Amino acid sequence: MKHFNKTIKYATIDIGSNAIRLLISNIYIHNSEFFSTKNSLVRVPIRLGQDAFKNGEISQKNIQRLLDSMKSFMLLMKVHNVDKYLAYATSALRSSSNGEKIIDLIKKESNIKIEIISGQKEAKLITNNPAFSTKSKTFCFIDVGGGSTEITLINNNKVINSKSFKIGGVRLINNLVKKSTWDKFGNWIENNLSNKKNIEVVALGGNINKIFKISGNKIGKPLSIKLIDSTINDLEKMSFFNKIITLKLNPDRVDVIVPAGKIYQFVLNKMDVKVITVPKIGLADGMVHELINEL
Repeated sequence: MKHFNKTIKYATIDIGSNAIRLLISNIYIHNSEFFSTKNSLVRVPIRLGQDAFKNGEISQKNIQRLLDSMKSFMLLMKVHNVDKYLAYATSALRSSSNGEKIIDLIKKESNIKIEIISGQKEAKLITNNPAFSTKSKTFCFIDVGGGSTEITLINNNKVINSKSFKIGGVRLINNLVKKSTWDKFGNWIENNLSNKKNIEVVALGGNINKIFKISGNKIGKPLSIKLIDSTINDLEKMSFFNKIITLKLNPDRVDVIVPAGKIYQFVLNKMDVKVITVPKIGLADGMVHELINEL
């Protein structure tokens, strides 16, 4: 029977454009091997991107909600006896004129230190997973968030190409993506991703995870583009009421799931791929691996 030499707890905080998340993970150490399991996940639907992308700054109301959430997260980390944490903010605070003031306030009031990271660092963290380190294959990660979409090519655990675009679900529902942005997005895909051989496309993000679940696809099996198209088509026809009651979607997910789905469709059609992998990992998981790598 295998006994672990040491067990520690890590917490990762992901401050996104549509929601913020606290992930607490158990890290088990046996000799030189590391194993991680999810202990607890808390998601708070604060749509910071609604403020940042439309008005250029976060409102006082959402600053207070964010601050209250961080104070709560600090208490949760305390009662869980967390050994170490990371807190990263992405597109919404990157785009906000008062982003730096907000993280200074949160540090002062809650003692949580937050770093606003670039789209490139965000993409690298999301793809930081040992499951995708095989030498024989190139992986293309597509991560659609509320404020941005990151596309990253990985081979042999190294980033060979990466690009972040200001196209996301929250931006789309507020009509904040220009045609010129779509054109640049499409041109980049055609120039960098078309006609690539032996690529496994990996789709990340809460919306594609929900689309996968709604589609009825078997867990662990690749998701076909045909099934993605039919699922999004069905969602477009459903009422707000049915999306919440029948599909049990959160209200903050209902209005962004189809626009986000259309971003995936756009990329996949440009790449002309037939199936994708949906592994249900995200930024917070990549942050856990960053902490483990520091051991």
